Amino acid sequence: MVHEVDFRCQLSETCGPLSHAWEHTVGSGHAALGLRADWQAQLARCHRELGFGHVRFHAILSDSMGAVSCEKKELIYSFHNADIIFDFLVSIGMKPLVELSFMPQALASGHQTVFHYHANVTPPQDYDKWAQLIRKLADHWVDRYGVVEVRSWMFEVWNEPNLPSFWPAKQSDYFKLYRVTAKALKGVDRQLRVGGPVTAKNAWIGEFLDYTQKHRLPVDFVSTHHYPTDALGSEEEDTESELAASRRGILRQWAQDTHCACRGKPLYYTEWSSSSDPRDHLHDESYTAAVVVKTMIEANHLTEGYSFWTFSDIFSEHNFPAQPFHGGFGLLNIHGVAKPSYRAFQLLHGLGDELILVDGIHPTVDCWAVRKGKAIQIVLTNHTLPRHHIRSHDVRLALKSDVRPVRVTIERIDEDHANVRRAWEKLGRPQYPTAAQLRHLHEASEMRSRPLAWHYRNRSIDLRLTLPVEAVACVKLEFESAGKD
Repeated sequence: MVHEVDFRCQLSETCGPLSHAWEHTVGSGHAALGLRADWQAQLARCHRELGFGHVRFHAILSDSMGAVSCEKKELIYSFHNADIIFDFLVSIGMKPLVELSFMPQALASGHQTVFHYHANVTPPQDYDKWAQLIRKLADHWVDRYGVVEVRSWMFEVWNEPNLPSFWPAKQSDYFKLYRVTAKALKGVDRQLRVGGPVTAKNAWIGEFLDYTQKHRLPVDFVSTHHYPTDALGSEEEDTESELAASRRGILRQWAQDTHCACRGKPLYYTEWSSSSDPRDHLHDESYTAAVVVKTMIEANHLTEGYSFWTFSDIFSEHNFPAQPFHGGFGLLNIHGVAKPSYRAFQLLHGLGDELILVDGIHPTVDCWAVRKGKAIQIVLTNHTLPRHHIRSHDVRLALKSDVRPVRVTIERIDEDHANVRRAWEKLGRPQYPTAAQLRHLHEASEMRSRPLAWHYRNRSIDLRLTLPVEAVACVKLEFESAGKD
């Protein structure tokens, strides 16, 4: 059964700017992947088509990158591999958000590792030698790229130190690592930007700021991570059970609380996704597209950056993917085919920067209106968290305007539109698609603009459409004038 939902809007009533915080940064996986040509090609596409400005990845200092080794009891430094990646980023107009991790074995106090590539996560055996590494690294990048360029980068200290798998030590040990690292960076140039605590689940923000204030340490920004599956259900439950146990608006509420806890410091979410499961089938489906659009617009002005994890399924924390669609985190699959989540960011990138007030509330259907030049964009999602069965809805939009539109079109992401996984399944789920099959999948992934019927009378534009479950739709109204009263 289809149920009707009504939204009303006076196109002259703006309610503030729409920041594009989601474009600040996008995540990747392991730094060494940045040496691959296909990784570089996919990132360049994401920068060009989605507007991402920074990229963040793990393990720039791990042994897989060769940053530090020990020969005859002498430390040998080599930043060649990091330079290849950063040279590429600068060449395409992007910047690194530098996660200073993990521990080179030559400096490590222990042998605990994480991920398929065995990144050492123990504290430094000698904090002075760690500080020396950070100074040498920052000095090298300033010499290579110029101080003005490196001042525009951001430096995070470690990754998720509140989780034992990433930091098998105390909170106080992490705070010491931050102190030593921040002082080393600022010793190279006081305008280099450093922040933390880079925690999972919005943790340690208050304690971190108390510590840095007490010890008069620089904090240029606060960064943390969250997923809707954080602290939901139990460790033994699967992703579907965790999402079913969550509550409506959980990411928005966490972001609001964390924003308030930052004491005026800029807040960056440098990792998030629709779930923290690296093999979640929902990552390949329109569900994640709806999560992306709803979460990003609701986070407006709560954060300076909201970095999706990750831009590509070229990803090797566990094992390199064996299937074109396996529920990986990426916006693009290993072949560079766009998932619905990619199309969601493409839609968001095309939005204007002025929000218009919309009247109407519904439990699963949300509606936003955005002005872009002489056009008005109406963005709709039909999504729910907790995850449970929801219905398709007929949506009626009543838009007050002195001006008739000259054209009305709609773009959709749902079960029947931009659903590339279904196209792959219809091909028989080939593990190694042929060139012809890949061309078909690229075509099936496209988000297409179609005309939408409309009526104009009594200074009101009347629009009607059906919004399926876990769907995204964007209606674009074009005017000869700006569409204001």
